[in-house]
Amino acid sequence: MKTKILSRQKGFTLAEMLVAIFIFSILIAGVAGFINTIFKSNKEEMSELDRINQATLLTADFVNELRNASIGNNGGYPLSQVSGSNIIFYSSFGATSPAVKRIRYYLSGGTLYKGVVVPTGNPLTYNLASEVVMPVQFNLTNNVSNPVFYYYDGDYDSNAAPLIEPININQAKFIKINLVILGTAGAHTISSGVAVRNLKTNLGN
Repeated sequence: MKTKILSRQKGFTLAEMLVAIFIFSILIAGVAGFINTIFKSNKEEMSELDRINQATLLTADFVNELRNASIGNNGGYPLSQVSGSNIIFYSSFGATSPAVKRIRYYLSGGTLYKGVVVPTGNPLTYNLASEVVMPVQFNLTNNVSNPVFYYYDGDYDSNAAPLIEPININQAKFIKINLVILGTAGAHTISSGVAVRNLKTNLGN
C-alpha cells in the first residue's frame, strides 16, 4: 500500500494581513511624500528663476525708459517725483511722437508696480484717472535701509554715495534701480543704473 502524505500550506492570518497592509501603506505614504517634496522643490526653484528673469528684464526696461526721460507734454521736468520707493518721470521711450508718457514706479507690500499715463487731447494733457497700473515684480524685500531707487549727482562713479532724502530733483542725474528678491536659499539682488541723457553733465553715454 502506498501512503499519500498531504501537505497543506498555511495562509496569512487576518492579523498578518493587516500588519502587511499597514507597513505597505507607510511605505507608499513615504514614497509619495518624497516625490511631492521633489516636485514642490522644483516648482519653487522654477518660480524663483522666473522672478529673477523678470527682474532682469524689468531693470532693462527701466534703464531704457529713464535714459530717454524728457520734458513732459505739459512742460514738466523729466523727473517729477523721486524717493527710495517711488519715482515718477516722463519718457519718450516706446511712445509715438510727439507724445511723452508719464511713468510711475512704486513699491507697496513687497510688490513693485508700474503706472503709465499716455497723454491725450489737443494740446496733449495727462489724465491721471486714465493711468494703467500693473504689478511688475513680486517677492521684494527692499526696505528703508535698502531702497529700490538710488539717486546720484553728475559726479557719479562706482564709489559715489547716493543723494540723501529728501532728494533735490535738480541734483539727480544718475539713477540706480536695486531689486532684492526673496529666494529659498536667501535674497537675490538685481541692479542697474542709468544716466538721464537730457540731464547728464559730465557723464558718458
